[in-house]
Amino acid sequence: MASRIVGVGNIFGYVAGYINLPSIVWWLGDTQFKDLCAIASIALGGTILLSCLFVRERDPRQEGPPSRDKPGVLAFFKKIFMSIKRLDPQIKKVCVVQFCAWIGFFPMLFYTSSYIGEIYAEPYLEENPNMTPAELDRLYQEATRVGTFALLIFACTSLATNLFLPFFIAPTYDNQPLTSGDGQGAAQFKDYEDEEKSWLDYLVIPGFTLRRAWMLSQILFFAAMSCTVFVRTVEVATILIGLVGITWALTLWAPWAIISAEISRRDAEQRERRQRNFSISSEPIASPDSTHSYDSENPDGASPDEEEDADQAGVILGIHNMAIAAPQIIATVVSSVIFRIYQKPRGTPGDRSIAIVMALGGIAVLASAYFIHLIKDEAPVPEPDDMGAAEQGESSTRPSTAHSRTSSFQGRPSASLERAMLVRSASYGGAEY
Repeated sequence: MASRIVGVGNIFGYVAGYINLPSIVWWLGDTQFKDLCAIASIALGGTILLSCLFVRERDPRQEGPPSRDKPGVLAFFKKIFMSIKRLDPQIKKVCVVQFCAWIGFFPMLFYTSSYIGEIYAEPYLEENPNMTPAELDRLYQEATRVGTFALLIFACTSLATNLFLPFFIAPTYDNQPLTSGDGQGAAQFKDYEDEEKSWLDYLVIPGFTLRRAWMLSQILFFAAMSCTVFVRTVEVATILIGLVGITWALTLWAPWAIISAEISRRDAEQRERRQRNFSISSEPIASPDSTHSYDSENPDGASPDEEEDADQAGVILGIHNMAIAAPQIIATVVSSVIFRIYQKPRGTPGDRSIAIVMALGGIAVLASAYFIHLIKDEAPVPEPDDMGAAEQGESSTRPSTAHSRTSSFQGRPSASLERAMLVRSASYGGAEY
């Protein structure tokens, strides 16, 4: 849902570049940029208000006492590095993918309009190499509008992908445990095997999982960016940028779905373990030698090691955001070096510096496709006996093992997006930031 809202917002932003906003919403500002900023602020405030009104969170008082971490800058950074070190393998792989991918995404987002504009202006510069500064300004102003149109196609492709692709994706992250919401720490498994299939279910492509779609979209990005060096027409360049919208749609969807599924599964397991340990510790003490006793310092019944190894959802999502933001520094430094070497003065035809930067970014995204290949399609799912034991609050006698449930591919195709929204909302409840 969030990715669809972002897609609609992108489309509106690019369309607004063709509208004289001061003549329509003059009370927001006297320039185009002021009006865009005001509209964006109003839209952001409106979506936040809707989230506050309709998103339900768990009661944080059910998660036990707040953390007793020692305050301080050194303690903060120590906790961050320790959290990175003990990340779940599935989440760690997603962060590595994001780190590599966003090295290539930033140049595409920053320089697309300039790239299209240079291609548009080059024939005019070759025809009249002695343009006056005023003529150059008019030429590049029109070139910017052409580049903005390419971004509009990019946003439309991204929105269409987010709307229709879920119907073809085989859901693989929908059998993870969801919290029951009753405060008992039990886990519910979302399964559609017993439900009647609709005509939309037949659109699902067997084996076409979210992970594979994400990986193919990264390869598509690499192919499109590799072609930027050779493209000489605005039409073909616009098509390349439009195709990249598919990659952008999966980028706004796939990593969040995978991380949310892992957070939900982990939180459900922790609550079930705490409830089981609490039930054991609350039993009457038969003798001084009894192994079951209640620890006032640890009312949840979990050992300190278990508590230390469990990072809150906010910490995990913060590390994921770091994996997205840190590549911006690398992309900016590399781009500056490339521009220093290859960029030509304004108004000079034959400038290929931006295309080189975008092509190098495509190589980084290709590396991320390899790391996506290492991600598992499904996290460990408890065996049927284990699920029954969890419902009874008893410990499992068999460890959970990862196995493929072929029938899950026949589930509802839109469930993956629904799953991401549900588990992210559930996981934020009581999270420590």
